[in-house]
Amino acid sequence: MAAESAAEMTMTAFLGNPDQPTIRNAIHSTEGAREYGYQAALVGGVTVFGWATPLILEHVGATWMDHGWAELEFRRPTYPGDEITIALASDEPGTWTLQIRGEDGHDRVRGELGLGNAPWLDEVLLRTPFRPAEPPLPGYPRLTEEVVPVGRQLSPFGFTFTVEEAQEYARVKQRTEDPLFAGSQPRLHPGWMAGRPPGVLHHSFDYGPAVHVRSHLQIFAPAHAGQDFVTTATFREAYERKGHQYGAYDCTTYSEDGRELWRQRHTTIYRVAKRGE
Repeated sequence: MAAESAAEMTMTAFLGNPDQPTIRNAIHSTEGAREYGYQAALVGGVTVFGWATPLILEHVGATWMDHGWAELEFRRPTYPGDEITIALASDEPGTWTLQIRGEDGHDRVRGELGLGNAPWLDEVLLRTPFRPAEPPLPGYPRLTEEVVPVGRQLSPFGFTFTVEEAQEYARVKQRTEDPLFAGSQPRLHPGWMAGRPPGVLHHSFDYGPAVHVRSHLQIFAPAHAGQDFVTTATFREAYERKGHQYGAYDCTTYSEDGRELWRQRHTTIYRVAKRGE
């Protein structure tokens, strides 16, 4: 049975300040991206995924943010000014296909999502047990293929996401005034949740520029701003492809009272090869 389109919208991609010199991941800056052979600063893949949130909430339902899943592949760069089309379709009950494509017809993001537990949950995602957050170190070793910690746990990363930070993310990164994300008791935005893993990896290693290539995200419980969180993680695999060094690690994020909120696998190019080399 062919998939029937449930919804579609178009928009112009944007990025706040690609010339800001303090951008942590230089691939999201104009100068840094061009150094590695890209035509302009790359918009974060999870930010682009986040732009699909209104369609997801309208057609899949707000309960997706209480107990739902997504599997995403970031196939091509999205640049500021790109005209993109976001489409959501369903060809079987309970599962939707997400496609974000450019004017050239090529996908920028493609994936699936649904309600409840993901069909791949037990096979793909490893739950790393709760451990108290560890303080930051004065310096971190450089992540290289010689020291990549396959099979080992990373240092637990504690962080606070305030109501004001949640509101700012919604208004600046997502350009939404939806009270669900920008109101007085904001939920954690799906785009923000999907972008948490680099924080825990940076809590153990220095690395970058980096390019996010794939995400598995499983939400278990509602998550709100204004509390402390802890993310634990286990590095699962590392490999080389076309000169890039890839890594995949599984993260488990807990609320301040120790409840598991979401689990995710983050696959990234932690050492990007310059184009043309």
